[in-house]
Amino acid sequence: MLTLDISAVGAPPRSHWLRHALVAVALAGTAALAHAQTTRTAFVQLFEWRWTDIARECETHLGPKGFAAVQVSPPTEHNWIASGDGAPFPWWMRYQTVSYSLDRSRSGTRAQFQDMVNRCNAVGVGIYVDAVINHMSGGTGGTSSAGRIWSHHNYPGLYGSPDFHSPVCGITNYNDANNVQNCELSGLQDLNTGSPDVRGKIANYLVDLANMGVKGFRVDAAKHIHPADLGAIIDNVNSRVATRPFWFLEVIGAAGEAVQPSQYFNLSGGQAAITEFAYGPQLHGKFAGGGKLADLKTFGESWGLMGSIKAVPFTDNHDKQRGHGGGGNYLTYHHGATYDLANVFMLAWPYGYPVVMSSYAFQKASNYDTSFGPPYNADGSTRGPWADGASAPACFSQTRGGWVCEHRFRPIANMVGFRNASVSSWSVNNWWDNGNNQIAFSRGDKAFVVINKEGGALSRSFQTGLPAGDYCDAISGDFAAGACSGTVVTVGASGLATVNVAANSAAALHVNAKVGGTQPGVNTAFTVQGAAPASGQQVYVVGSVAALGAWNPCNALPLPAASSGHAGTVSLPASTNVQYKFIKYSSCTSVTWEGGGNRSLTTPASGTASACGVFNSTAACSTGGGSTATVIFNQTASTVAGQSVHLVGSLPALGSWAPASALPLTLVSGSQWRAQVTLPASTAMEYKFIKKDGSGNVVWESGANRSLMTPAAGASQTVTTTWK
Repeated sequence: MLTLDISAVGAPPRSHWLRHALVAVALAGTAALAHAQTTRTAFVQLFEWRWTDIARECETHLGPKGFAAVQVSPPTEHNWIASGDGAPFPWWMRYQTVSYSLDRSRSGTRAQFQDMVNRCNAVGVGIYVDAVINHMSGGTGGTSSAGRIWSHHNYPGLYGSPDFHSPVCGITNYNDANNVQNCELSGLQDLNTGSPDVRGKIANYLVDLANMGVKGFRVDAAKHIHPADLGAIIDNVNSRVATRPFWFLEVIGAAGEAVQPSQYFNLSGGQAAITEFAYGPQLHGKFAGGGKLADLKTFGESWGLMGSIKAVPFTDNHDKQRGHGGGGNYLTYHHGATYDLANVFMLAWPYGYPVVMSSYAFQKASNYDTSFGPPYNADGSTRGPWADGASAPACFSQTRGGWVCEHRFRPIANMVGFRNASVSSWSVNNWWDNGNNQIAFSRGDKAFVVINKEGGALSRSFQTGLPAGDYCDAISGDFAAGACSGTVVTVGASGLATVNVAANSAAALHVNAKVGGTQPGVNTAFTVQGAAPASGQQVYVVGSVAALGAWNPCNALPLPAASSGHAGTVSLPASTNVQYKFIKYSSCTSVTWEGGGNRSLTTPASGTASACGVFNSTAACSTGGGSTATVIFNQTASTVAGQSVHLVGSLPALGSWAPASALPLTLVSGSQWRAQVTLPASTAMEYKFIKKDGSGNVVWESGANRSLMTPAAGASQTVTTTWK
């Protein structure tokens, strides 16, 4: 067995990108759905998608598949260009800001943006905004997406001539940092970010987004903003919001240039991540450029890449797939199966916090082709992938005017679950290669992958490192509720398995996709208010899964009276859409059903969930008179590779002192950990923090138990402590 030292492939991702779903946001309609922590380790760029479409995609695909977040196109009022490079409604007009208003962009309105944020957060998927703050629009004047007139250095109500670098110059010398950071990029009017007034207006825009629930920011053209200026903006935002956003910066660090990514490493208290532009060309070289996959055995920092903890790697992005933004060869969906295999590798390999690209169809022959905007209606508005009333998006088209949706390609979508399952084993083990373009490796005892980029099939026995059992191959099929729609691979007691992989394909197994047996459930708390049962009646919840009676009222889940209404908890299948209704009866042959359509929730991949509704109403639950309160725990604790911090205590929500059921905290920066939990109101409790690793080892805090009286019903409290 070959074990690669972790230093060869990068330090574990001990920063923001150990993403957890930790939200309790009211859904539009009938219920509030709160998802507890589920480690999520990759995100997606839904390039040029509408806000309404992204909301549906979060609920139907991204949440269930385990994506951490969505990078959305810039939510600003932008220049409106009917034709650019001869192409209709070019995509790059989104990167020509006219104001920071969210009221009208190509993707939708402010209300639609807020709805998207709420709905995505509710299913554990954060929103990362592509923030265009280095510059405004190009040219001498025009009309905005909101129909407003702007002119050179004149953006009414926002910026005037003193707010731009003067004298005006164009970037001509990338060996001169002053030229790069104080002159115009491609004629775009360069903001004077050295001005406190300009920085303040930018920070106000970003704070507004964070207060709407946005979880992170990609700073576009960050290399063109002096690190001190950008750091001041970031610090301003961080100091004014409840939770520090995840910051990742677009810094293209070509060899020999004056501005390099390392100059930005210390921003946001050292927690800012950087887009790793060298990653994609390295993959292209091995998958499509004549290299060998066998060479990837030591892929990572030793190849000249930045440290894993700082890196946001990608196979391609909206610029690079079009040949924009500097040189380098990148794989795109145009490469077919080779592109799929490169993404399989990226999501399997322990390096950085990767972002998956999701495109609309375009050609690469000319500037006209690469400037072509997203699918559009006659008025230039975007024609999104989700049509009204559709049960699925219109994806997988590679003809101009269609949506590609690479994030829905099965090998890519299902490898997100592979990465999530193996994050606690941040190492490469059991490496095998044939000296050419067939490779295999395990991620500790959590996952195993085979990639065959050759013209013939591969069949052999591999040491997988996995526990014995039957596993669903994530490349050939989908896994749900213990069943596999694709190939099932049997791993023996010694960890050996015979794996058959077709030419130019792959196979991937992980511990969260074991076939048969008892699958871990998701404890789900149901609460209904306003049920008002008559004398002799009891209140129940009945639904589409067996645990809720499979729509048989006689087998429904009882909801006993509670101060919050009527409440009960049951284990539901993970990653499953559940339809349900509240009912009441004294005899299950004579049932009072609430009216309207079915209520709906989608359980997370792990953790807990909750749903609350008002009987026979679409109104949101009342929190003021309930019996619960919210407590936010902030803990400072240093960990080693593979460890995470958990909270265990005397209440059931904290595991009732059982480490196996402890509440996991989210690593938000450095050694800062955070968790938000709903607890019984006005209740005395004791607790401690513990550190756990993937092998089940537990380290307890020293000293006496900590104690706390939870706040009154409906209130919240923040507890800040340091490991002892």
